[in-house]
Amino acid sequence: MFEHVTPYAGDPILGLMDKFANDPRTDIKVNLGVGVYYTEDGKLPVLECVKSAESQIANPPRPRGYLPMDGLPGYRKACQDLLFGKDNEAVKAGRVATIATLGGSGALKVGADFIHEWYPNAKCYVSNPTWGNHISIFEGAGIEVGKYPYYDAATIGVKFDEMCEFFKGLNENDVVLLHPCCHNPTGVDLSNEQWDTVLTIIKDKKLIPFMDIAYQGFGDDMDGDAYAIRRAVEMGLSVFVSNSFSKNLSLYGERVGGLSVVAPTKEEAERVHGQLKFTVRRIYSSPPAHGNAVVDTVMNDAALFEQWVGEVYEMRDRIRDMRQKLQDTLSAKLPERDFSYFTKQRGMFSFTGLTAEQVVRLRDEFAVYMVENGRMCIAGLNNKNVEYVANAIAEVLR
Repeated sequence: MFEHVTPYAGDPILGLMDKFANDPRTDIKVNLGVGVYYTEDGKLPVLECVKSAESQIANPPRPRGYLPMDGLPGYRKACQDLLFGKDNEAVKAGRVATIATLGGSGALKVGADFIHEWYPNAKCYVSNPTWGNHISIFEGAGIEVGKYPYYDAATIGVKFDEMCEFFKGLNENDVVLLHPCCHNPTGVDLSNEQWDTVLTIIKDKKLIPFMDIAYQGFGDDMDGDAYAIRRAVEMGLSVFVSNSFSKNLSLYGERVGGLSVVAPTKEEAERVHGQLKFTVRRIYSSPPAHGNAVVDTVMNDAALFEQWVGEVYEMRDRIRDMRQKLQDTLSAKLPERDFSYFTKQRGMFSFTGLTAEQVVRLRDEFAVYMVENGRMCIAGLNNKNVEYVANAIAEVLR
């Protein structure tokens, strides 16, 4: 019956993690592949604010009923406050439709299905490079996907002029997938001035901006990382925003994300909200209860929220410290090379500039694992392994 079914080649990142787990070299091996934040001790953290929230939720234990299709009201409010700001005009006017989703991936899926349903001729364009699942999700929804110029390997920056010219050639209602902060996989972000220019082109060409923000708080700060989103709303753009609490609440397995759509009027937002709920209903019916409850509790309790922001900034600062130490060590080993890009990039990821062959050498000779395109998860570094990793990189660069 299934002879015509082809094998699944596997996910390149998750498959890499299987190789890491099976690597017998236990004395020193370093996982810099998967996009997960680890502590200085190499552990996945449970945030103190989350511990407090879960204690509240468990005392007394609550029934496990189905949530509404769009999630808890407090959860949806938390998404809106973080992304748009508590005093945002569009939120106050009821022009933002928000639903809880199965992580950021679920938000992208629901948004892609909505776009395919209501803009059937739209194409989606993603940055070159981007997170691989962006392409899979939109193609899986039946949308043709193309790439726009973004990363410049020569400057380890952005091909900004090429990117702008490309956008000017797109058709009305084409979708452009954007990373508001902490670009995955490069760590190279646009400046606020560049965002202003890009958003002006999007407005003039009547494109659909779809902003995917999975690392809010890991770049500059909670508000600064949302600049592109808030500026788009300020300019009167209708915009899709997918967000995730996986990283900044360290709730990866709870699948906590959200999709927000800013509409021109309250009446349109209500119609969009209804169609988003219908999309959820025919995929998974309702979001997980526990993750929704944790987010609701942390985000809507003033003390827990303040504690959470402090914990996120501690994670951000540790990543920055690792960037600096990696840069310093490599600069000492190879003074003829410029490694300043490590501290110019932001967020959990760095595009190292290493070739696929060099990445394979790192894995085979030094048990240092990263994605073959050269993407490194900086959060996998700590004071115990950063010098070892820098020495290994220096060796393969010689």
